Amino acid sequence: MKYLKYLLLLAVIGAAVGFYQYNKPHQNMEKADADVTMTATELFQAFEKDELSANETYLDKVVEVRGEVQQVSTNEEGGISLTLNSGNDMFGVICQLDELTEHQRTAFETGEEVTVKGICTGMLMDVVLVRCVVKG
Repeated sequence: MKYLKYLLLLAVIGAAVGFYQYNKPHQNMEKADADVTMTATELFQAFEKDELSANETYLDKVVEVRGEVQQVSTNEEGGISLTLNSGNDMFGVICQLDELTEHQRTAFETGEEVTVKGICTGMLMDVVLVRCVVKG
């Protein structure tokens, strides 16, 4: 009986923590301070040179990158992704615009210079930033 009370107490505490984490508000990316500021080429080269070290430095950090728009794409749900030129012919830095933010602009031209801030999720073939906002 004594252990049942402790188990019940732990279950209630676990449920409360889980509920809090599930309903925790998202970080406001427009107001978030960048942990690192660099060019898209510098970010890509850091991952290309030593992915493990780059993961330690940039993974899950707010990164602000500046670069030339190489491609603009829209997914089925209307989400917009910008691919910034990385200096590599095959791959770039993909910046997925934050769907929780109302963006001042959603039209971009290939070749235009932009500054984007987002959370780095690492490198697949491209380096990926999610929840991005365009500065300026």
